[in-house]
Amino acid sequence: MRDDLRSRFRFCEETGEIWLDEHRMLLVHAAVQGALRKDLIDTLGVGRARGLLTRMGYAAGARDAESVKTKRKHLGDVDAFMTGPKLHTLEGIGVVRPIALEIDVAKGKFAGEFVWENSWEGQTHRHEFGIQDSPACWTQLGYACGYTSTYMGRFILYKEVECVACGAPHCRVVGKPVEEWDNSEEDLRYFQPDSVVHELLDLRSQVEDLRSQISKDRIPNDMVGRSSGFLAAYDLVRTAAKCNIAVLLLGETGVGKEMFARCLHKLSSRSDGPFVAVNCAAIPHDLIESELFGVEKGAYTGANQSRPGRFERANGGVLFLDELGDLCASAQAKLLRVLQEGEVERLGDDRPRKVDVRLVAATNVNLKLAVKEGRFRVDLYYRLSAFPVLIPPLRERQTDIPILVERFIEKTSLILGKRVKGVTDKAMAALQNYAWPGNIREMENMIERGILLAPVDGYIEVEHLFALIDEDELSSISSRGEPCFPAVSERDADDIYMSVLASGIGLDELEERLIDIALREAGGIVAQAARILKLTRPQLVYRLKRRNAEAGLEDAIE
Repeated sequence: MRDDLRSRFRFCEETGEIWLDEHRMLLVHAAVQGALRKDLIDTLGVGRARGLLTRMGYAAGARDAESVKTKRKHLGDVDAFMTGPKLHTLEGIGVVRPIALEIDVAKGKFAGEFVWENSWEGQTHRHEFGIQDSPACWTQLGYACGYTSTYMGRFILYKEVECVACGAPHCRVVGKPVEEWDNSEEDLRYFQPDSVVHELLDLRSQVEDLRSQISKDRIPNDMVGRSSGFLAAYDLVRTAAKCNIAVLLLGETGVGKEMFARCLHKLSSRSDGPFVAVNCAAIPHDLIESELFGVEKGAYTGANQSRPGRFERANGGVLFLDELGDLCASAQAKLLRVLQEGEVERLGDDRPRKVDVRLVAATNVNLKLAVKEGRFRVDLYYRLSAFPVLIPPLRERQTDIPILVERFIEKTSLILGKRVKGVTDKAMAALQNYAWPGNIREMENMIERGILLAPVDGYIEVEHLFALIDEDELSSISSRGEPCFPAVSERDADDIYMSVLASGIGLDELEERLIDIALREAGGIVAQAARILKLTRPQLVYRLKRRNAEAGLEDAIE
């Protein structure tokens, strides 16, 4: 059935038209469709945008159902009905898998439950707006209602009970006659056309009210993220900013601990005071005490003048101690005393100086283990860990990757004075598949490299981003963007083999043709062509070198 459905699509280069049977179709960019969807929500509001998209999906589903009833009336109810979900899959909307289906057109009976995998609409909504409280596959839901209602000759209402926009692994819908649903009025109103004119005055007054309010809960512009892990960490920082408790930021290298520390400073009552950052790992152990607590003239050889330490410079503000786990034992002891007494003594001086400092510390070291091994003072650990905040690594913030990429492109383009349009869909898929061992810091550097290598006013491609990664790994992380080849049944495979034997093509020629076609489909990327041929890269390289050696082109393959 899948091959039969594919044959119903026709691409006419001469006329610039795409046809599905007698219906003209359009091939549009998913990113453009997503941008239009976001504009509708931003302009009309969630309710009206949902209604418009639901009705649009309903019309598309009804059109497909009319075609199916005409072209597939020789099939049974189940086979004919499943043409619609298969069309939905071929159109790139997502994979539709039936869980339960009971259908009898003659008796008007219908009950169905389906899973939508790789739902374009759910993924797009989650990317644009983060995790939601309610399902968001409105166009697809409208399509299901339109298709089934037209096919059955009675109104069938679907409800989305799971959605990737809500954090579920896939979307799941249940459909049955509208009269069998309880409280269906809320859903039915989205199928009725309405006008926005009568709400313009109300909207204008609401806008004026919003403009008159300043939201203290607004996330600062330099804090980027919508994922649940990011928002949880941000909420903790916002809570800690209301008091003077010591905060310990935990997380891997490059996750943005200093950015969270600066955010805490901006949200706190000390925002007008100084923010002083110290990387404890970057200062030699014999100098760390003078850097933190200051030094008096003559305290040691080379101390030609008195100077305040970082604690005194941060007086009235926030002192951020990064890589706290690298502090030596003597510095740990003095730090504990400063926290307990609120005063510092410079090296070479016995006069205490009062300081009013909010301490924020950060580390990627397991401090509990360091305490157990005797490398970190237990009393200092308990003093600093009163309010721990765990910042998740980038690999656990999938929904933040697109907006981080957008922010870094905007920021770096201004610095470099070079404009690019963005990243390709394949490059974005590779970025989302990548493990990010260096986290956000690595992404920022990668985007900078991509902008430098990309053409002016062009797009950043996979090869621009992952310049230092070998071809096998590059092919692996970008595999989501590769062409999808349908599975072939054993019977179909036998038919193909018999056709090849009957054609008179020899084995060597067949191998050459297959390699050439695979390389063409892979855009010349050897590793990707090897994946298509179900070979390893070294196996394919060996065949290419052997073939080129026979043609006198020994150095053609690297």
